[in-house]
Amino acid sequence: MYRDIVDFAHGTPAWLHTLAEVGTDAGLFLFAALFAVAFLRAWRGPARDLALVVAGPVGIVLAYLVSEIVKSVIREDRPCRGVPATIAACPPPSDWSFPSNHSVIAAGAAATLVLVWRALAWLVFPLAAVMAFSRVFVGVHYPHDVIAGYLLGVTLAPLFALLAVGAFTPAVRLVRTRLSPR
Repeated sequence: MYRDIVDFAHGTPAWLHTLAEVGTDAGLFLFAALFAVAFLRAWRGPARDLALVVAGPVGIVLAYLVSEIVKSVIREDRPCRGVPATIAACPPPSDWSFPSNHSVIAAGAAATLVLVWRALAWLVFPLAAVMAFSRVFVGVHYPHDVIAGYLLGVTLAPLFALLAVGAFTPAVRLVRTRLSPR
């Protein structure tokens, strides 16, 4: 399946190659901007809502750390090592393939954003899936790398965020008390 996708990618226009390479990182910036907007929306709402917005990125980082641990244990070589012509440059040999960190972060961001702003689900989940697929399209991951990364991100990031929200809520209340005019 990897080979079929990479062969198909080579037959697509150059602008699509650029979009696939740049789009994954641009999508992550869009998710960061959506977190900023969610923060502003939650600022005047219940403390738990704001704490959940703050806990979202923490959940994403923790899911990413889990994926890094899995990568260092499994140590699967990138598929681009055996395929001479991929769209993206092949990462260095010490940068393992399984699971895809981009997929973990994209899916984790989508899932934690939906925890705080459900109306975004229609946008963020498909975007995260396209961002994950782009990693196969450009030749740096196998399909199972991005599927595993997506599942890790969509499961672990919101779980970690929900676990952290209890600790963050009192901190949000304290900050609001200190910032409110007397």
